[in-house]
Amino acid sequence: MIVKQFLDMLERNLFRFRFTVLGIFLFITGYLLAQATNIRLDASFEKNIPLQHSYMQTYLKHQNDFGGANNVLISVCNSEGDIFNESFFNTLKGVHDQLFFIPGVNRTLVNSLYSPSTRFVEVVEDGFAGGPVIPADFQATEQGLATVKSNIEKAGIVGSVVSDDYSCAMVKASLMEINPDTGEKLDTLKLAKQLEDEIRGKYEKDNISIHIIGFAKMVGDIADGAKGVVTFFAIAIAITAVMVYLFCNSITLTILPIVCSLIAVIWQMGLLTLLGFGLDPMSILVPFLVFAIGVSHGVQMINAISKEVAHGAHAKQAAQTAFRRLLLPGGIALLSDTVGFLTLLAIDIGIIRELAITASLGVGLIIFTNLVLLPVLVSFVRFDQQALQQIERNADHKLMNRILWKKAAFVSSPKAAGVILAVTAVMFVWGLYQSQKLKIGDLHAGAPALHQDSRYNQDTFLITDKYAISVDYMSVVAETYSDSCINHDVLSTMDEMQWRLENIDGVQSAVSLATVAKKVNSNFNEGNKRWQVLPRNSSSLVQAIALVPTTSGLLNTDCSAMPIILFMEDHKAETIERVVAAVKENTAELNTDDIQFKLASGPVGVMAATNEAVAEAQLPMMLYVYAAVTLLCLISFRSIRATIVIIVPLYVVSTLAQALMTYLDIGLTVSTLPVIALGVGIGVDYGIYILSTMSSRIKRGETMAQAYLGALKERGSAVLITGVTLAIGVSTWFFSDLKFQVDMGILLTFMFLVNMLAAIIILPALSTFLWRKN
Repeated sequence: MIVKQFLDMLERNLFRFRFTVLGIFLFITGYLLAQATNIRLDASFEKNIPLQHSYMQTYLKHQNDFGGANNVLISVCNSEGDIFNESFFNTLKGVHDQLFFIPGVNRTLVNSLYSPSTRFVEVVEDGFAGGPVIPADFQATEQGLATVKSNIEKAGIVGSVVSDDYSCAMVKASLMEINPDTGEKLDTLKLAKQLEDEIRGKYEKDNISIHIIGFAKMVGDIADGAKGVVTFFAIAIAITAVMVYLFCNSITLTILPIVCSLIAVIWQMGLLTLLGFGLDPMSILVPFLVFAIGVSHGVQMINAISKEVAHGAHAKQAAQTAFRRLLLPGGIALLSDTVGFLTLLAIDIGIIRELAITASLGVGLIIFTNLVLLPVLVSFVRFDQQALQQIERNADHKLMNRILWKKAAFVSSPKAAGVILAVTAVMFVWGLYQSQKLKIGDLHAGAPALHQDSRYNQDTFLITDKYAISVDYMSVVAETYSDSCINHDVLSTMDEMQWRLENIDGVQSAVSLATVAKKVNSNFNEGNKRWQVLPRNSSSLVQAIALVPTTSGLLNTDCSAMPIILFMEDHKAETIERVVAAVKENTAELNTDDIQFKLASGPVGVMAATNEAVAEAQLPMMLYVYAAVTLLCLISFRSIRATIVIIVPLYVVSTLAQALMTYLDIGLTVSTLPVIALGVGIGVDYGIYILSTMSSRIKRGETMAQAYLGALKERGSAVLITGVTLAIGVSTWFFSDLKFQVDMGILLTFMFLVNMLAAIIILPALSTFLWRKN
């Protein structure tokens, strides 16, 4: 009763003070449009990782000692021979120096042939000799180049700093999260552009090619590809306009819901700017989803208004009636979407939390723009006689009303409903079985957000092919006490752990301080391989590790932490899972009071933490989403039966979507995990609109068959046109330059269409058995 009184009061005041309402909306839109023009793309490495995960605590703890996973690798290659010529070395030095002075690069961790820390050691008659690989007085003469080549071989850096075939040389650097010049968060996209313009653009020429990989460069390439989203947005608006016009045959009624949906996007962008948020390249698709959801509810409103006008009501009266009928079901549907998206906040990954805020904010705003502003705008429309005749013809003679819906109404008969539910049950069981095979993490080599033939992935494949080390590596950090590296038992335990991990399927090689100490000890004994063991006394160990600098990344300043670096074949989900499981098993056996092995650092360590966070969040996220939708349906319909017939089709479609991911080899990652929640949020709209009409008709005494046919005639056309329109809109993403957008396009197309079909077919079939007495 209280709700009805409130709605009556709201309706009277909105339409009594229409000009005031429009003035308020106009002012807010103008202000937020000005704010929206300041929206920026905002990417950060730490947003993409679960910072509270135990692996990431280890990563952050030792980031300054060993560098993090936010690295840049630049391979300078000669396509017409080896690196030993003056032109190549001039280019390599230029790349090294240019990278060194880019703001945000950790200059102490820039490594190449020109780094003072890149040294060689050799055994001579008097003991040891060594120095920088490139001498201070180096000249690119024949003799000087021969000296450098000899030093490279003595340093043992072929395969790491220099490619196996001597055609490339590597420049590596770690990035900081804070720009030391400004004291602000590092602008990853700006840095990516600097890498492209100041390094590749400047030094790639003739036979010299530059190949750049790393998180910053990958995000930069994603941001470049994301600019195409504007084109897809324009295409979606055009498609939507055509479909809505075919539905209502009115230019005015076509423009208004599209304008109101665009206003919701403008408000969203403006509010994000006011709240201090940017738009991450990985969530740049959210504004389109907000627009799509807005159009969905806009079409329902236009459909309801058109039917009232067809029955003789004038524009204002029709708008008021449609507002009164749709505010509650539409508001509940949008509130369900909003709460569903907010459940993503439970996932401890910054980018997903930002997406949750961005999506829920946008969808919440649709309540105002498409359920309030739209009917107020339509109330000002003046329908001429020709328009009225067209609307009447549409209402009376639509193909859907005359043929399709009467044919479709058979699904509410007990016999047909039984068959439909049986088929649904079989599909659900099959989908549930297939969904158990869904992999957590990336399933393909290279950057999964980009296509295999992208420049970034081609650079990755070249570096992997040219060098002995993999770009996919993970560090297991041995935490111990100060000066422990001169304790034989500590290094021996490390050596044992390294040997075990080296023999895991998926690990190419491994390196640690123990490895280097054994080699140095052998060198002190005339290079005899029998002496390639760890010395048992501290004095010999001091001698063995004295030449290993902290810049090597193999020990920290007080020798209380030493990583075992595992170079892996790839970063596929099963490889990471297998190696992490082996590390945990061996850690349980080898950990002592003196030494503790901790996961993990390096790019694959970050991926391992992210995969585990996604795996842990998957079930709670689904429970939160469905709990929120269930609760709101119970509040709205005050009926367990009504809630069941909405939730069951949604859950079936979610399960089938996961089966589709398995079939298409799409892993569950940071970018695909939210799609399931988004699909549930959007799918619930269809069911709520259909069931709200059915429920009101059943309460008036109609049979289930009559109620369902009436719901189809009243809302079915709008549901069908919305589902098809949205599916066509996101299907254009199949042609995107971004692989993750293609994957999202496939999944959303599937969920838009199948959720729509489930609302029209499964929902009434289920209702037939739950409301048997009707």
